[in-house]
Amino acid sequence: MILYNYETEFLLTDETKLTKWIESTILGEEKTLGELSYIFCDDDYILNINQQYLQHDYYTDIITFDYTEGNTISGDVFISLDTVSSNAKKYDVDFDEELKRVMIHGILHLIGYKDKSEEEAKQMREKENYYLEKFKSLE
Repeated sequence: MILYNYETEFLLTDETKLTKWIESTILGEEKTLGELSYIFCDDDYILNINQQYLQHDYYTDIITFDYTEGNTISGDVFISLDTVSSNAKKYDVDFDEELKRVMIHGILHLIGYKDKSEEEAKQMREKENYYLEKFKSLE
């Protein structure tokens, strides 16, 4: 089950298609879907989460809390729409594309991909690009 929660004035345009895409990503990685919650928020909201739970005092585009057990993917994915918007401008991409990249980035972390080293970050980016292309092929 995938739930979408909004802590700001924003609504996804196609939750059904996004859900299908996320489910197919999880299945494509030979995992099963447990319970996922996306929480869309602003910079202040995510900063508070970062300070309260991770003792980090900075803004970020995504924070993922992993509740995965075995091959069952579960977690809470907080996404700052302010930072996604800033990053879209910085990288000269469409907001929707950057948002999808961040959404799938969180899923890939829950699946087990890391991005701390240069090699891990390269693999993460390749997986993001692969699944972004998969989204385009969904009807």
